[in-house]
Amino acid sequence: MNRRQFGKLVASTAAAQALPSLPALSSDLSGGPKFSVMLWALEKQAPFDRCLEITAQASYQGVELVGEFHKWQPAETHSTMDRLRSLKLTVDSMSGVMAGFAVPEEGPAFLTQFANQVRWAKDLECPQIILLSGKRVDSISPAAQRQAAVDMLKRASDTAAENRLEIVIEPIDLLENPSIFLSSVSDGFEIVRAANRPNVKVLYDIYHEQRSFGNLLEKLENNIDSIGLIHVADVPGRHEPGTGEIDYGTIYRKLAQLRYNRFIAMEFYPTQDPVVSLRKAREAAEQAMAP
Repeated sequence: MNRRQFGKLVASTAAAQALPSLPALSSDLSGGPKFSVMLWALEKQAPFDRCLEITAQASYQGVELVGEFHKWQPAETHSTMDRLRSLKLTVDSMSGVMAGFAVPEEGPAFLTQFANQVRWAKDLECPQIILLSGKRVDSISPAAQRQAAVDMLKRASDTAAENRLEIVIEPIDLLENPSIFLSSVSDGFEIVRAANRPNVKVLYDIYHEQRSFGNLLEKLENNIDSIGLIHVADVPGRHEPGTGEIDYGTIYRKLAQLRYNRFIAMEFYPTQDPVVSLRKAREAAEQAMAP
């Protein structure tokens, strides 16, 4: 991963801060939760444009991207936004920053990439950016790396706040990524509280948390105000809810009790027709969360 000169870093960060503001995320959070699809989980089955159609046909409101847009030319970006509007979809969240916010040596690259991600968020009218911690660093203590993560998130949150964006940090389970620094939502909540910025929250991925730690409901109850996004897939296999060991009905009822009103994103490999599978997953969630 190439690093830029510090002077270029400062210039690019300042440029990101000068971008026109996006609509405030909070303005989209009235009423109950909204439903989205993390598109990479569908892209093994269909091309990108067909994935958008599948999502719309299953009556979802949002899609989430993982950096596909980095290769788009301006004309492709404009045509994609036109297509999203015609399907009545929004980009509710996006990842794609490759450098880790918790890896000190990647700090300059992280800030440069984050500034670039802010530009893409503006172009795609996306209010939220997903960030990963990066690897554990054996040469420093876990406490020192945690503090480095907090310090870097504060810097990123300043740029995000200037553009009315929100950050969510995503823990990844150690079975999927044995070298990741942030592997549990519990550690994620501690980092978010230490950063103490209202636009920095945790992405609670039910699939990842169940694989390594479990105790899903208590963590929801104790930390709901720090959760900015929910991701859904069952264990094992990363398929739709109901195919594995997670009791999603109970989880959805708990989210309703806690008045969660943000996006719930399906990030699973469908085992049947994807439109049917996604529609069933959304309807089951809505039924469980109904008053």
